[in-house]
Amino acid sequence: MKYVVLVFALVLSAPGMAADIDAGKTKSSTCANCHGRNGISAIPMYPNLAGQKEAYLAIALKAYRDGTRKNMVMGPMAQQLSDEDIADLAAYFASLDPSGK
Repeated sequence: MKYVVLVFALVLSAPGMAADIDAGKTKSSTCANCHGRNGISAIPMYPNLAGQKEAYLAIALKAYRDGTRKNMVMGPMAQQLSDEDIADLAAYFASLDPSGK
């Protein structure tokens, strides 16, 4: 039952079709400081975002924003994001080649 609720929550939290990759690219300039301009981090402690699943990225950002996922850097960054910002950023990073090309 626990897994059914989790899957249901993931489906409901997934970004809608209205996500704008170009807007996400524009909004990603702050993200690039840690995660790289192409979504590939040059700093080992920061994860690569390129090619991550769009729904995962949106769920993670929302969790940072609402405080259910804790991180001293990401919490304050995500608190500044609207649902639209999150959808756009998730779509943009998901669209990038995980090889960095």
